[in-house]
Amino acid sequence: MSDFIVENFLKQACEKGASDVHLRVGKSPSIRIANDIIRTTHSALTEDDIEDTIKVMLHRDIYERTRGMYDLDFTYEIKGVSRFRVNYCLDLGLPKLTIRVIPYDIPTLQELNLPDSLKAFMGYNNGIVLVTGATGTGKSTTIASLVDIINQERADHIITVEDPVEFIYTDKRSLITQRQLGIDIESFPDGVKYALRQDPDVIVIGEIRDRETLDSALNAAETGHLVFSTLHTNSAVSSINRIVNLYDDNMRAFARERIAASLRGTIAQKLLQRVEGGRVPALEIMSVTPAIKDYIIKNQLDNIYDLIKKGGFSNMVTMNRSIYTLLKAGIVSKEEAVNMSDDPNELNQLIRGIYHGTNDASGGIL
Repeated sequence: MSDFIVENFLKQACEKGASDVHLRVGKSPSIRIANDIIRTTHSALTEDDIEDTIKVMLHRDIYERTRGMYDLDFTYEIKGVSRFRVNYCLDLGLPKLTIRVIPYDIPTLQELNLPDSLKAFMGYNNGIVLVTGATGTGKSTTIASLVDIINQERADHIITVEDPVEFIYTDKRSLITQRQLGIDIESFPDGVKYALRQDPDVIVIGEIRDRETLDSALNAAETGHLVFSTLHTNSAVSSINRIVNLYDDNMRAFARERIAASLRGTIAQKLLQRVEGGRVPALEIMSVTPAIKDYIIKNQLDNIYDLIKKGGFSNMVTMNRSIYTLLKAGIVSKEEAVNMSDDPNELNQLIRGIYHGTNDASGGIL
């Protein structure tokens, strides 16, 4: 009889401050604390351990669906402890679980060390705001924090379309409807299409994965709704490239016009290791100005980065400037700063004090 009880293990992981848990056949459970994966001293898990854990976490009908699936996302909750986002997948033919801790309380921008300037994106009544970054950089948490501010300050109807639902909102001034893929809706495009018939003001799309979802998001934005979504990209320029390239060559000029008209801004995130432990975000923030709209339409995307560097007046900031601000404040080490930069040469210029063409006001990310 196995001594692995997932509920007890997850409680202990939460007490230790873990953000993620990895359960694999033939390996001890691992947890992520701050930036590091830590192997626990628990005995190696068997295939029966993983299967029993899945049975505990899933309703029977959904469990039966895993029999023929390679991947499945779902949520799990331990009352009074936390909610969890779970990914089931196969690892060399054996079941594996990756579990993300989702706190009950939606953190504020201040608690996330995010700048108040992000509130500017909530002043729009329509358009698209993209939060981008690699997996595990806090995109969903940032959107949740922004949406909860709308929830507190505006009398709107907010509809979320997620896979799976992560943070659970409590209605404040706004009315919030949350719909989960596979339970409440069949697909992201369907969820957005039907959301437009449900009197929304704000629509949150868990992720833009394909052209159909992008078309749905653009339709929503063009018909007077504010849309938040995520992409797995590292910068404003790569985000625009990604969504334009979802279209065939003969459609891209028209797509750029739609994107230029609808995109309100992008927030690209990275999480850096603090000198004193824990992680802190660095952000590239782009607000779509008339000049940036023009560059998108003309496919002159390389010019956008130069505008972001000079865009302190529009609350814009480059990732390197944000990283440099953290380094200058002693929050992150030089090694971490350089390792996390996509352009170490430019960052080293900042460090040496010979960087030109950037308004220092744009660096106030903390």
